[in-house]
This record gives sequence, C-alpha cells and structure tokens, in this order.
Amino acid sequence: MLEKLRDEIELIERHLSIARAVVEHEPIGIIKLAEVLNQPQHRVRYSLRILEQMGYIRASSTGAYATPEMREMLKGIPDELDAFIRALKEMKRGLLNNL
Repeated sequence: MLEKLRDEIELIERHLSIARAVVEHEPIGIIKLAEVLNQPQHRVRYSLRILEQMGYIRASSTGAYATPEMREMLKGIPDELDAFIRALKEMKRGLLNNL
C-alpha cells in the first residue's frame, strides 16, 4: 500500500537534488548534471522537464538556471518537510494506539 508513496518520495528527492545542483552550478546542462549527481541522463532530463514546467528552472543555450521561484521554494522545504514528519508521526501514533 505504501510502495507508491515511497516511489513518489524518491522522485521528489531526485527533483530536489537536481534543483539544488542547478542552483549550485548554474548554468548547467544535462550531461554535467548527470555527472555531478551520478544519475542517468534520462532521469535528469525528466526532472529538469518537470522543474521547468513548474517554473523553477529556465533553459538557456548554456544550460539550466534557477528562477527566483525555485530559490524561494527551496527555502521553504525544511518547514514543509517538518510538517509532513509531524503528520506521519501522528498517523503512526494513531495506528499504534488502535492495535
């Protein structure tokens, strides 16, 4: 039941690692990103496409670069993750109390 959630978390983790790498190395292309992150190029390409569709990166002739929206999104990630962790802990407590 939770396999799909685990897959989604792994995908989001990849998107975020690519987002951070773009910020650190911009402008950067697919091949260089794949090398930096030790990821297959097709996965990097997919994540870049998703990030671009969301408005977090822009493509240029020299490679991808971060938008101001991406920088803001990355700043908010720790608080959002903390909220998810709290929700999961509550879910776990509820399940354990009912066993």
